[in-house]
Amino acid sequence: MEMALAVTAFFTLFVVIDPIGLAPMFVAMTSGMTQKQRLRIAATSCLVAVFILTVFGLAGQKLLDFVGISLAAFRISGGILLFITALDMLFERRTARREEKADDASGDLANDPSVFPLAMPLIAGPGALASMILLSSGADWDVTVMILGVMLAVVALVFVMFLLATPIEKLLGATGVVVATRLMGMLLAALSVQFVVDGMRDLGVLAAG
Repeated sequence: MEMALAVTAFFTLFVVIDPIGLAPMFVAMTSGMTQKQRLRIAATSCLVAVFILTVFGLAGQKLLDFVGISLAAFRISGGILLFITALDMLFERRTARREEKADDASGDLANDPSVFPLAMPLIAGPGALASMILLSSGADWDVTVMILGVMLAVVALVFVMFLLATPIEKLLGATGVVVATRLMGMLLAALSVQFVVDGMRDLGVLAAG
């Protein structure tokens, strides 16, 4: 029974988090950075995501209930934030800010995508947070620990894909990175709209379909 649940949890989180799909987004968001910078951002984003997912796996529903936030509202807010990031990627605003602050040490922190949007809402997005809540809701402690272990395995796969970002960038070349950035921006915009639509459906504003 627990093995079946572990398999279900793995495939659910793998599909929702999508480690393979996150790799080109990581390439686009860290374009021009060194391998050391990418390693730091990859490690930070994965660790932050693990922390957030663990909190929601252990007490996510209680936390949302305590502050009076529904999962639907959480989906909508995540979608809006993701859409802003998509606009930056489509119009190269992120690249422009990097160039303007290239000589400013504080610029690295200002343009650091590790916490937002990589850790959240891309890795620990509304779907992943909702999945953690649903999978662990009402479960025994041993089952909850197992689900957290599965989540760690999926995020570890994300980290591995992030480490392959530099070879992917070399394979694409400068033009390929620009094209990938635009394409990922479009996909990110579509994903953000889907989050908003799903949230509005959950609220009953839109009909299910």
